[in-house]
Amino acid sequence: MIKEKPPLVVIAGPTASGKSDLAAALGASQGGVVINADSAQIYRDLSVVAATPSTEEMGDVPHRLYGARDGADACSAADWAAIAKREIERAHDAEMLPILVGGTGLYIRTLLDGIAPVPDIDPDIRTEIRATSTPDNHAALQELDPEKAQALDAADTTRIARALEVVRSTGKPLSYWQAQKEGGIGEAVRLSPLILLPDRDWLEARFERRFRQMMDEGAVEEVEALLERNLDPALPVMRAIGVPEIAAYLRGETSREDAIAAGALATRQYAKRQYTWFRNQPPAYWPRFTRPLDEDGAMDEAMVIVTNAL
Repeated sequence: MIKEKPPLVVIAGPTASGKSDLAAALGASQGGVVINADSAQIYRDLSVVAATPSTEEMGDVPHRLYGARDGADACSAADWAAIAKREIERAHDAEMLPILVGGTGLYIRTLLDGIAPVPDIDPDIRTEIRATSTPDNHAALQELDPEKAQALDAADTTRIARALEVVRSTGKPLSYWQAQKEGGIGEAVRLSPLILLPDRDWLEARFERRFRQMMDEGAVEEVEALLERNLDPALPVMRAIGVPEIAAYLRGETSREDAIAAGALATRQYAKRQYTWFRNQPPAYWPRFTRPLDEDGAMDEAMVIVTNAL
């Protein structure tokens, strides 16, 4: 007798698209556990800045992996996938519906598809590459891995360096290791995905209003406390949307209004990248929901799409 696969809901999309509200409503109606898949909301230092759902917004629905990590402890996609797996297993053991919600596509893809088992990089090779200019690294990559070099933007410093250090350190291109992905749970669950892609004008109208509200409700104090810790500026928590903009305001480098405008702009640029990723990267069969969730009946319609696939 074939055992039925356990269910997993995935609600994804750009920031401010209403994912958290939909997840909480679904959790309340289906006996679910909401599991965070947002790379900023994982840090307890960024409750306000990352727009983590409030206690009131969570209601009586259990929420997991919100504020679960200290900002000094960077959370990679692999780290998150490991702890998310445990939370999903706990939900299944408790006969509750796990509802994964967030806008970090890399997190979701790593969990479902697995991780490329790239061996540790030789530290000397990494140091040499990181000290070399991007044009020189790109030229070297064209020699060693021309396919990857052609696929990457010639100005993409981080990805060029990563691809080059992999091929130099392991003798095999990054594409080889990515084809060996392991540990994904996509084939082990009965997936019910929904991608929220509301009209961009509707989204953008929310950004400045939302950032201004965060500034009024504790974001400034949150960033101030973060700066007092003197953390490495390269840490993800220090580069999260809103932190650099508010930090500049706290240092007196910009006005409050300019900080709000800069934060809204950074949010807009980030949402544009998310929108492009979620429109193109997930499988074509994943439903794309384009109605704003605050329209009459939209929330109910979105919930029906998800529950019909369970």
